[in-house]
Amino acid sequence: MGPTVAAASGAAQTIPTGEEQARRSLVALVLLCIGHFFIDTYAGALGALQPRLVAKLGLTLTEAGFLGGALIFASSLCQPLHGYWSDRYGTRMFSVLTPALSGLGICLLGSAPNYASLFACVLVGGAAIAAFHPQASSRVTRGVTASRGTWMAVFISSGTLGFALGPTYFSYAPEWFGLEHLYWAAIPGVLCSVMLWFYLEPEPVDEHRRVSGFELAPLQAAWRPLTILYFCVFIRSIVQVTYAQLLPLYLHRERGMSVGEANLLLSGYLACGAIGGFTGGWLSDRIGGRWVIMLSMIGAVPFLLLFFGLSGWLSMAALLAGGLMLLFTIPVNVVMAQELAPGQSGTVSALMMGFAWGLAGLIFIPLTGWLSDQFGMHASLRALALFPLIGFFLARMLPKETRRRA
Repeated sequence: MGPTVAAASGAAQTIPTGEEQARRSLVALVLLCIGHFFIDTYAGALGALQPRLVAKLGLTLTEAGFLGGALIFASSLCQPLHGYWSDRYGTRMFSVLTPALSGLGICLLGSAPNYASLFACVLVGGAAIAAFHPQASSRVTRGVTASRGTWMAVFISSGTLGFALGPTYFSYAPEWFGLEHLYWAAIPGVLCSVMLWFYLEPEPVDEHRRVSGFELAPLQAAWRPLTILYFCVFIRSIVQVTYAQLLPLYLHRERGMSVGEANLLLSGYLACGAIGGFTGGWLSDRIGGRWVIMLSMIGAVPFLLLFFGLSGWLSMAALLAGGLMLLFTIPVNVVMAQELAPGQSGTVSALMMGFAWGLAGLIFIPLTGWLSDQFGMHASLRALALFPLIGFFLARMLPKETRRRA
């Protein structure tokens, strides 16, 4: 037996079974949920900071849209590359170092002196965000044979809660530290990386992955349902990422809210999405992912349209309900993809999360910014509320049995 195989076998022998295995899986889930929370807190910062950055540097709505698109490109569109690397090498550094790096990159936005510097900060912080997600989302369900949708829902919802906190945190952080000294807001991410360094155990060595790395065959075997699933995620992401980036500007400019009030409402909208994600994961273990996706797509549209058609608290309540329904599908899509191509879970997780979100954001955030300059933000954002109808008809084409029941 060669040294590599022996090392792999030795590592495999250290993997416990039964109760100890379950305990270690639970510890890893908790730690990765904490990391996901802080990573996505920084991922949700740009929308909250944009009104201040627009005022500081005199940006147009088109420039603000391109800045949001750059973040989506770096943090999401590049995730499959990080998924490939994590499937190939398996080092825990993808999960450990990224909370600190994302915090430092994003929080330096406050001291950026010009538009080019803003782009550089966004790309650095976004790259760290991208590196975390594929490995972490792959690991949280590894070895879990029942209620995978619920486990993934817990992980996804922790990130969505962090994303929801981001606008509120970054509404107050410039007041606490000053916009020029916003880098102090990176401290939680740095501390999170320290915790993960000491307490997140290395993954069990997978000899097959070490030798073979990425494999195309599992993806080719399931290309049709994976393609349909991908476009369902893409359609939902058009609404999700564009609203997350541009709602604060819309509420501030066209509904007269203060920056703090606008970001607080965005936090509420995203927090409801976290609740929706957990609910959707729980439902998928009982009625199947296909039904959950269809319910989410058809159910979100009327609430989002009511948000733009009403005013006052009824409008706000409709926005919160729309956010809850829209994000039912996040954990469902990831688990369905992992089960369709189980040997490439990091790669398909990145395709269903980062790549779909990234492509949607890269195209539609700048496009919506440009359309807003031409026709107004109200009309442009309202039109996006109809997009989930396309996702509903796509979801009907998914195989009826792609999920393992709890």
